Amino acid sequence: MNTTIDHRGGGGRALALVTLAAIIEGFDLQSAGVAVPKLAPAFGLSPHQIGLFFSSATFGLIFGALIGGRIADAWGRRAGLVIALITFGIFSLATAMVTTFEQLIVIRFLTGIGLGGAFPNLVNIAAESVDPGRRGRAVAIMYAGVPFGGAIASGVAMMGLHGDDWHTIFIVGGILPLLIVPLLMIMLPPLTVPKREKRSSSAALAEVLSPSTLGTTMSLWVSFFLGLIVVYLLLNWMPQLLVSRGLGKNEASLVQVLFNIGGVVGGLIGGQVLDRKSPGGPVALCFAAAAGALLVLGLLPASLAFMLIGGTLVGGAILCVQAILYGIAPQCYPFEVRGTGVGVAVAVGRLGSIAGPLLAGALVGAGATPSHVMFALVPITLIAGMTTVLLLRRRHRAGAAQPA
Repeated sequence: MNTTIDHRGGGGRALALVTLAAIIEGFDLQSAGVAVPKLAPAFGLSPHQIGLFFSSATFGLIFGALIGGRIADAWGRRAGLVIALITFGIFSLATAMVTTFEQLIVIRFLTGIGLGGAFPNLVNIAAESVDPGRRGRAVAIMYAGVPFGGAIASGVAMMGLHGDDWHTIFIVGGILPLLIVPLLMIMLPPLTVPKREKRSSSAALAEVLSPSTLGTTMSLWVSFFLGLIVVYLLLNWMPQLLVSRGLGKNEASLVQVLFNIGGVVGGLIGGQVLDRKSPGGPVALCFAAAAGALLVLGLLPASLAFMLIGGTLVGGAILCVQAILYGIAPQCYPFEVRGTGVGVAVAVGRLGSIAGPLLAGALVGAGATPSHVMFALVPITLIAGMTTVLLLRRRHRAGAAQPA
């Protein structure tokens, strides 16, 4: 059928394809950070302008998640993913051709829309590629591709493989998503909602916020928002915080690579945990471990060896719980509104991705040490854990079967 994936054979193929797309997404998400040391001098950017450069893509991610989730329900998951990949592929290439700061901001915003639109579709296709009892694992496998792609981008920066200018990283980041589009068109079914079951945008959102799902939706939003505060604070500020503790820039980049590699392993563990028959307790332990890892990173001596260990542990623990959240999201809504539900949750989470770096900036500006910044993330992580466990318990009490 065009509306489903054959789990006997097609499921593995679909999961492999979206994992490859997630690796490309992870690479593109970190391409701006790789390019900015050479891009900023080329355009004569001030620190404020560099912040706008990063923020423009982040704002695009919010709108993209909403649009991508809606397209998933209206036109199908494959269409949503293909449109998103084409969008961020074209605008990544266009980034390499800009000549003014104003053009740079607009193009990065549009790139962000494509990057944001891809993720709800990646999550939904991964969840729908396997039987309901293995959805957490499947989403975790896909999500592990994001930090893996980020690790590749960080490795490129550390070894200087992107050449002497800033253009190459955006050209590569633009070509890769365009290359995978034909494979998706040939090898994925459309995954469309049957016409008789389609909802308008307002009706789909009303169902996501209906009395029967409102508690679940609110818990999911809080967990996503708080979780991405932590993730994006670390992604954006960890290298600078490490340098301020005495590490060299290349050493800080190496820690960032291991943060991402740890995240790959942690994400896979998170999926295994979520698919347990009674995941509440193990999920609570995962969030507690994430809070503990942040404490450890803040307390460790500022030597390269200790920072490599701490960065790996934090990456594994934080991205483990993030994989759990992405695995839960598609299980909260029926197929016909799943794209909208996941898309809105991802968009709310992206607000956290804006708040995280701002929080770090405020703390550092107020005189906080790198250790204090890590400590500030501990209660945020624990609150996210509590709302996630409450979400799981609510679903268990309601006897909610995982939607087909």
